[in-house]
Amino acid sequence: MKKKRSFKLNIEAFVLIVLLSVSSVFLAFSGGSFILNFKQIGFSVSSGTEKAVYNISSFIGESVAAVRELWELKSKYAELTKQLEKYELLERSNADIRRENEQLRSLLKFADSIRITNIPSEIIGYDPNALYSSMIINRGAKHGIRKDMPVIAFQNGNMALVGKIVQVGRASSMIIPVYDYRCFVAAKTDSAKHRGIVNGQGSADSPLIMKYIKKRAADDIKVGDKIVTSGFDESSLFPKNIPIGFVSKIKIQDYDTFLELSVEPIIDFSCLEYVFVIDSEKREKEF
Repeated sequence: MKKKRSFKLNIEAFVLIVLLSVSSVFLAFSGGSFILNFKQIGFSVSSGTEKAVYNISSFIGESVAAVRELWELKSKYAELTKQLEKYELLERSNADIRRENEQLRSLLKFADSIRITNIPSEIIGYDPNALYSSMIINRGAKHGIRKDMPVIAFQNGNMALVGKIVQVGRASSMIIPVYDYRCFVAAKTDSAKHRGIVNGQGSADSPLIMKYIKKRAADDIKVGDKIVTSGFDESSLFPKNIPIGFVSKIKIQDYDTFLELSVEPIIDFSCLEYVFVIDSEKREKEF
């Protein structure tokens, strides 16, 4: 009986404690402090979210602006590069014009200085049917060009023989150069006056060959001697003393009665642009 009463008292005490706890909670709600805490929490959460969104938006905006700025810089760089290339091309063109003017002044001075009537001409092409050996110039019959006229050039301060006219058109003509195997030039050593015939080997990269020099002239000829045209008489195709080249090799055969000389041309045919055609009927006896 006593146990039942004691258990009942314990239940009543537990119920009383629960009621007091609930009352405390309601009192806390009625004071508004609990609600205020939720508001603060919500504000904090909202503020953090807004800040994160703002930071992300700012990063994206700054990235887009940076990409746009980089693209603009790239476009400006490309434009400046084009302008620089244009200026460099213009500078090169001006340099080429100055070089050409200087070259033309030198050629004009040379044309006025030589004691012979000449026709200045420009090389405008090569004959493909002659393995590009024959040269084509921009002067023809209407300019006074005739077949077999000698052709000379002025290069690096030196005058030298180029070849002769073999074909004449109205406004253009064809030259075979001295290195062509069809070209033969009566020549001599400038110092000792030993005579022979200069003939080409068909290539500008190969030396000319001077043949039919008497063997007894061996002691008078040395490497480096200048070879010039001999011009035997007034009927000779080439005037006297036009430089051709320099002796680069002397060949002596025991069984042969003649010497053979290798002659390096004075003219660099690979960069030849202008020539002078000599008027044979109005020429002097020699240069």
